[in-house]
Amino acid sequence: MKTVLITGCSSGYGLETARHFHAQGWNVIATMRAPRKDILPPSSRMRLLALDVTDAGSIAAAIEAAGPIDVLVNNAGVGVVGAFEATPLSTTREVFETNTFGVMSMMQAVIPQFRARRSGVIVNVTSSVTLAAMPLAGVYTASKTAVEGLSGSVAFELAAFNVRVKLVEPGYAPTTRFAANGGQRMQGLIPDAYQPFAAPIFAAFANPKAITTEADVAQAVFEAAHDTSGRLHFAAGADAVALAAAQ
Repeated sequence: MKTVLITGCSSGYGLETARHFHAQGWNVIATMRAPRKDILPPSSRMRLLALDVTDAGSIAAAIEAAGPIDVLVNNAGVGVVGAFEATPLSTTREVFETNTFGVMSMMQAVIPQFRARRSGVIVNVTSSVTLAAMPLAGVYTASKTAVEGLSGSVAFELAAFNVRVKLVEPGYAPTTRFAANGGQRMQGLIPDAYQPFAAPIFAAFANPKAITTEADVAQAVFEAAHDTSGRLHFAAGADAVALAAAQ
């Protein structure tokens, strides 16, 4: 029976992905900053661990407690929407700490065991913003695009040790807590000068033609974890799939 460790399981994609792998018979290590037992099914195959991907000590403790794993899913992330001009570099660094450096840190934490065992899969969850340029998402896009470039390069390196790296690129998912979780971070990032530009964009987001669901992402992560081909990219959700096809 295989074991998957998933970051950012308190809500959204991570929570649904943990449930999906568990339903498919896997051992699941669901991690989050503040573990909540009430949101996941009670089971001997479901373990909850505290993990802050921006804290080296927290990562080391979680990896030690987890023991050997077969798949790492880097899902933990934070969002930010706003005009680049108005986004402080301190906010940019905060976003990169989780979305980019957090992913890097988790990868470096598990690669040694995967390389030594000559097996394992790393699935990095990014975003459809990497598939097509989108306004008011410059910093967020930069943080996710960095992971895409990293993943493509490291995939070549680790293939020599039979370790696979995959990317899952979700589209717009209005039912997740993306906006709520980034609310304070986004305050004041749409200055008055940008309001006429931003208004129709936000209106379009309020009435999307196609969306991504948490289940779409969970299924794509599960598919990516099992894929033994050289495929790197897995778009998740109707909108993301359409963007990927248009490239």
